[in-house]
Amino acid sequence: MPSVPFKRILIANRGEIAVRVISACKELGIETVAVYSEADRYSSHVRFADRAICIGPAKSSRSYLDVPSIISAAEITDVDAIHPGYGFLSENASFAEVCETSGIKFIGPRPDVIRLMGVKERARAFMREMGVPVLPGSIGVLKTPEEALEVAAEIGYPVIIKASAGGGGRGMRMVRQAEDLPGLFGQAQQEAGSAFGSPDVYLEKFIGAPRHIEFQILADEHGNVEILGERECSIQRRHQKLVEESPSPAMTDELRAEISTALRKAIAASGYTNAGTVEFLMDESGRLCFIEVNARVQVEHPVTEFVTGIDIVKSQIRIAQGETLPEILPGPVRMHGHSIECRINAENPVTFVPSPGRITGFHLPGGIGVRVDTWAYTDCVIPPYYDSLVAKLVAYGSDRAEAIRRMHRALDMFIVEGIYTSIPLHQKIMEDADFQAGKLDTNFILRFTQR
Repeated sequence: MPSVPFKRILIANRGEIAVRVISACKELGIETVAVYSEADRYSSHVRFADRAICIGPAKSSRSYLDVPSIISAAEITDVDAIHPGYGFLSENASFAEVCETSGIKFIGPRPDVIRLMGVKERARAFMREMGVPVLPGSIGVLKTPEEALEVAAEIGYPVIIKASAGGGGRGMRMVRQAEDLPGLFGQAQQEAGSAFGSPDVYLEKFIGAPRHIEFQILADEHGNVEILGERECSIQRRHQKLVEESPSPAMTDELRAEISTALRKAIAASGYTNAGTVEFLMDESGRLCFIEVNARVQVEHPVTEFVTGIDIVKSQIRIAQGETLPEILPGPVRMHGHSIECRINAENPVTFVPSPGRITGFHLPGGIGVRVDTWAYTDCVIPPYYDSLVAKLVAYGSDRAEAIRRMHRALDMFIVEGIYTSIPLHQKIMEDADFQAGKLDTNFILRFTQR
């Protein structure tokens, strides 16, 4: 059955990702509809879209998370599809279902696949069956501290309790000894219930200083799957990524090929379609173990676009239109050079306290190998209601050393006045000897800030 191009897409998001989707749609000749809260009335995505509809007040629950308002906007503007971006409703299976029943294409996986991948313990069980290496841990959800104690005794301490229905550090507790487990188990259940509406938790072996490595996937609706290499995301604070790069300095060609082969089989068997990211932890021995799937486009997708030459957002749209990967991709996937992304957040670079407010001066760096994805501009207001991401600064080089040098000069030429940003922190990271040597793990920022 031939693919049918979309005429109009609604972007159910805000900020830089909304602008990014609008850009992709413009290149594909597709009209766009922006939705916005009252706090985002003057945001760039409202200006750049062909049409824009206000869907509620600043609070996310009454605007960007308000499914009836978004569907009403989609029906009023007669769109063919909805792109959810990342965050908000991007991994909400019920929202994908509502789109489906409303005759609107959801640009992402099917609802049943989102549910499979969104419940982490189910995803772990599936990947284990498919032969993808998984961290030692519980088989299924744990209901009682006694069950958790039994699993912990088997795999050895330290262990980590995790929420099955969500992430971002919520519903997560690290346990070093058996006597602490019952109390921390109850805390994790309570926090998971409050954050995700489900108290279900599971248990994994805790790796003290792992690298966080993720693989970018694309899968069409005809059974074709491609792996677009990996990204290193080890530099993070409180489980929130700050710097990402591709390829990972720790990856070998052999390990990349091994994991890619296993993932290609697993993704095809799951019925997964569209873009997604499969996340792993790497221990000190270089072993990779699966932790979760993010069933959406990632914030850090530009580093993969730089090294592969593949537009991931345009690919998402074309997959949703029914096109095949052989039609979409220019040829075999190959990685060239090195790319690094720094998340420029509106926050104090020392205390990490959020810094909303008006930007009084704004200058973007440019030149060969530099890309900036942003929604901000001079005199815009960074609202206090949403995440603090102002821009994504991405640098590309023929190798990692050149990418670092290019990123450093781009940071020097990136001016944001009127608010604090994380630019000074990123400048220091680029100068750090361990970073330059590729000695990374998820404790990097903790060590770095204590020096």
